[in-house]
Amino acid sequence: MFWTYLRWTLKLILLVLIGGLLHYVLPQHDVVRMVDAYERRVDFTDNNRLFWAQPDSGAPMADSRDVRFIDAVRPNGREIVYRNEDTGWGWPFYFKFDSSDVNARAKDLVSEADAPTWVIVRHYGWRSNFFSIFPNAVAVKVTDSPDPTIIPWFNIAFFLVLALIALRIWRWWANFHEARIEPIVDDMVIAMHRADDRADATKGRMRRWWDKVRGKA
Repeated sequence: MFWTYLRWTLKLILLVLIGGLLHYVLPQHDVVRMVDAYERRVDFTDNNRLFWAQPDSGAPMADSRDVRFIDAVRPNGREIVYRNEDTGWGWPFYFKFDSSDVNARAKDLVSEADAPTWVIVRHYGWRSNFFSIFPNAVAVKVTDSPDPTIIPWFNIAFFLVLALIALRIWRWWANFHEARIEPIVDDMVIAMHRADDRADATKGRMRRWWDKVRGKA
């Protein structure tokens, strides 16, 4: 029972880790009103360094650097802050090199509450006040409605490909199991049955011999 619970616990932990990783790196979309776009100095710590991208292409690595930010407000009035960093050739593989252009577009799209310009922000990552981490804005696009229809084509294609890969791996494992493992297991079972039969036969002979010795033949 203990090993069953341990096995299921490990499976659940692995599932949560994979789900969290996919939720962090896959693109998401927000509809917001741009409020400001600016740069400020950020000091990185061991707790949040993992959640920040590398410096702009050509810039050196450092413990602190200027980072571009975009302040925005959702249609429900809640604030959201994005960082605007290049991902370059690194992880996650968005190949973003145009953070300066995104910053310029964000500044150009700043609007007031009484005359809002709604913008779709494609981003990845999480927002955490405690760890001081921000989602990374990958692209901004004007929309004419605060509630547009957004179809996540990339995510749909990603999970479709992932399902096909998982199906292929499962079929490969099933064929491997049928062709390689099952014959070995069958041979082991047959050998165990034969060993049991021999043990029973030997036990029967020993019992008959003992009965003869005791005069019960």
